[in-house]
Amino acid sequence: MSVSTAIRPVSISTKDACVEFPIFDAKSRSLKKTVMGLVGGNIGGEGKVPIIEALRDISVDLGHGARVGLVGHNGAGKSTLLRLMSGIYEPTRGTAEINGRVAPVFDLGVGMDPEISGLENIMVRGLFLGMTRKQMEERVDDIADFTELGDFLRMPLRTYSTGMRVRLALGVVTSIDPEILILDEGIGAVDAAFLEKSKLRLKELVERSGLLVFASHSDEFLRELCDTAIWMEHGQIKAHGEIEEVLRAYKGTPA
Repeated sequence: MSVSTAIRPVSISTKDACVEFPIFDAKSRSLKKTVMGLVGGNIGGEGKVPIIEALRDISVDLGHGARVGLVGHNGAGKSTLLRLMSGIYEPTRGTAEINGRVAPVFDLGVGMDPEISGLENIMVRGLFLGMTRKQMEERVDDIADFTELGDFLRMPLRTYSTGMRVRLALGVVTSIDPEILILDEGIGAVDAAFLEKSKLRLKELVERSGLLVFASHSDEFLRELCDTAIWMEHGQIKAHGEIEEVLRAYKGTPA
């Protein structure tokens, strides 16, 4: 597999960044409470259109070489922060500046078409992640060997089992050369035996990236891929520092 050797400096910088979502046609406070339970964050705008404050006052400076894990309970704001750092969401207040090409991996299956073959999906998924057609053509044989799918690669994706789809998607994801790699925890939700096989490729993927932000509930996985961490709670940064310190604080474990 071809590996890029020159990675230009990359960075993510936010200053007092907030992300808010208006909730239109909310008829009652109970509806707002329901939405709050699903999304997290804080609700404002009493007497007006309800506002979900998904992120509040986020200030971070991540430079080239950063390996940052995100921890926090479901609804704490981790996925919203990943999307802010990917440039998918713009801050409604404050600023967010991203320098570098972002490869956002939030769902292994995004960008894959069930009606076309596995080989064709390798190309489509690679282009979705910012690679060129030539780059993906150079990686096809390596991805095919890794997935062990053989002749199934010429079959439509709809004929694949869930496990086969994960193998294909993980093969593509671990073949890219990202400048900024944004990983959501879903990448860990794969067959344990295949994930073990994938760990070396995942580590190599992280090493090729200029900057990593990785959200996960797995302390072991975070320790393997990250050296610092951010603890999110109610849409705010509760702590940011060395990974063991942040994990101890998040778990409530004494030093």
